[in-house]
Amino acid sequence: MPHLAIESWQRRAAARGDPWPEEAPLALATPGPHGPVIHAANRAALAAGARLRARVTDIRAICPDLRVTDAEPAGDAALLSRLAFWARRWGPYSAPDGDDGIVLDTTGAAHLFGGEAGMLADIQTRLALAGHAARLALAPTRGAAWAMARLGPERAICSGAPLPALAPLPVAGLRLSDETLLLLRRLGLKTIGDLAAIPRLSLMRRFARMIPADNPLLRLDQALGHLAEPLDAPEPEPEFLAEARLAEPVMDPTDWLPGLIGDLCARMAAADRGCRRLCLSVFRVDGERRDIRAAMAAPSREAGHLLRLFDGKLERLDPGYGFDLIRLSAEAVEPLAQAQPGLDGSRAEALELARLVDRLTARFGAHALSRPEPQESHVPERAETPAPPLATRPAPPPRPDRPLRLLTPPEEIRVLYAIPEGPPAQFIWRRQTLRVARHAGPERIAPEWWRDRPGTRLRDYFRVEDPSGLRLWIYREGLVHDGRGGAPRWFLHGIFA
Repeated sequence: MPHLAIESWQRRAAARGDPWPEEAPLALATPGPHGPVIHAANRAALAAGARLRARVTDIRAICPDLRVTDAEPAGDAALLSRLAFWARRWGPYSAPDGDDGIVLDTTGAAHLFGGEAGMLADIQTRLALAGHAARLALAPTRGAAWAMARLGPERAICSGAPLPALAPLPVAGLRLSDETLLLLRRLGLKTIGDLAAIPRLSLMRRFARMIPADNPLLRLDQALGHLAEPLDAPEPEPEFLAEARLAEPVMDPTDWLPGLIGDLCARMAAADRGCRRLCLSVFRVDGERRDIRAAMAAPSREAGHLLRLFDGKLERLDPGYGFDLIRLSAEAVEPLAQAQPGLDGSRAEALELARLVDRLTARFGAHALSRPEPQESHVPERAETPAPPLATRPAPPPRPDRPLRLLTPPEEIRVLYAIPEGPPAQFIWRRQTLRVARHAGPERIAPEWWRDRPGTRLRDYFRVEDPSGLRLWIYREGLVHDGRGGAPRWFLHGIFA
């Protein structure tokens, strides 16, 4: 993004009510060794002769109408950091690259946008809608993408070996210092292809004492993929954070946890926010870090409830020789307005259920709890699947004509009934003979022809009750002379509460 600093300044100027016209030359300056130098310039200033890193006094002699104002590198860096995290919609890892670039790992993600060309078009379109012009490149290595984005065509794609695409580019594409570039030009090495064609032994003697970040041979190997260059993708800073710095190492953070939670909840309450996850981090004196997380089914900022979620977890911490820093951060923050309790002081049932799920999850683990999640099927065993209790999708309301407990698989029973399609009168289940006192049904459920095997028979469900009050859900599979098998079979599928 070659014009990021100017775009950021113009946006801040527009917010202050002092917009600057595009046709008027504008430059941002930073301190230099011999006076202010040009840090960024708009298109009008560049067309008038302004050059980056040139002295402001020299450029003003060429362009007397040039307006010069101080650059804001800290604000530009903050904007670039936010854009880097925003760009993770195209890949899981991203990071700022210099003062005006973003490096993004899109491995395995291009097909989600219709291919590599479609992904680059989507990136450029979204950045343009956000008010940022960008030059894009996609390559197998980070170094090749850096060179092609800054010195290649506007939207460059290199799907194969990087050398053919990098060979015509100048050696400045290897991310070298001005001194090294001057030395390469004096040696007659103007392009990356010229450098790659020289025998390495003769160049190694000249560049062996250079630092790795300014060694042209190492940079060339990184660009060609012969040397690994991992991407260090930072995580965003938590929006709400509370920490305690201790003068002496301690072995147990229990005494400091209530104060940290109270401080964190007060900050979230001031911003009308709540969190779904808490992360307690303790930093040991030997440099190690230990994290403990607690998750919530619904956003919360009630200190007492959040404190209970850490019961029994702090004992699992290995303090080593002690820790001197305790940090509590709120993750997955969401808007949470103030709730009005009832006239009797009661709270909503949904909130109480969410807190119960939180306590059970904290005690037994999320793997031990599940809730039904609705599916698009009218076959009972397919209509719901187990889902984690902390999922954001709400659980379906229970149906009064469906039992809370289904048997998996349904158990076959022997039934006495009026042929061909009469209701059950008596049946044997688990060596018990049960007489039907009352029944309701049938409810006919046809097979799903797009999922079931050919020959699958329909079901007639009955809700039955015996003289003792036991209510069961049974079904008849198939009909007499339906052409899909022999005599109908009966199964017990569920038990009502």
